Amino acid sequence: MPTTRRERMRDATLLEIKEVAREHLRAHGPSGISLRGIARDIGMTAPALYRYYAGLDDLLAAMIQTYANEMCDAMEAARDALPGDDLGGRLLAVTRAFRRWALDHPPEFTMVFGAPVPGFSKLKAADEAGSRLGGIFLRLFAELWHRQPFPVPTDEEITPALRHQLRLFGAECGADEAGVPLGVLRLYVSSWVRLYGLVAMEIFGHVHFMLEDPDPLFESELADVARTIGLKDT
Repeated sequence: MPTTRRERMRDATLLEIKEVAREHLRAHGPSGISLRGIARDIGMTAPALYRYYAGLDDLLAAMIQTYANEMCDAMEAARDALPGDDLGGRLLAVTRAFRRWALDHPPEFTMVFGAPVPGFSKLKAADEAGSRLGGIFLRLFAELWHRQPFPVPTDEEITPALRHQLRLFGAECGADEAGVPLGVLRLYVSSWVRLYGLVAMEIFGHVHFMLEDPDPLFESELADVARTIGLKDT
């Protein structure tokens, strides 16, 4: 919480920079964002912006983190609107909230999940965004399995190469300490890729040549995933 006038002024300027950057993103796409253009619209010199961001990469990374946090906040709000013991309802709610945020914020979604701006490596920022996003879904998925186990592949049913990848992922996301077996991770990964992939295809315009309204397909895919993990009412 800023306590001095200088800190409050700095925070206000940072907010204005990000708001103008969002306007440029919506008007011109990620490649249309420039420090010079933002400075012009704010009424300051481009060099003055370097007091707030080390460069364009620094601003782009901050934008990705901001939008990813907005999306995750919306998902968590949808989750927390339901009772804590309604794990199935919470899982469905966060998935629908993810799609709703994406549909309401296509440019921001593209900024986080689309191709990077030429010359900008967004790997670290995107990894941090994906970690929080996937964690929301994974924690509910794992809690649901712990409370009412659903069928998952055995280790022997997973190819050795995939087992290796899942073990690396499990160690990174803390699944090992939480007692989440590889079979649960296997089903989680396929479920998340299935639902996230459909949303991404919808946002990037790759579904509309087949379907005028992708909503019924999303709900059908969500219902299929729900049945796979033992949820009957979606």
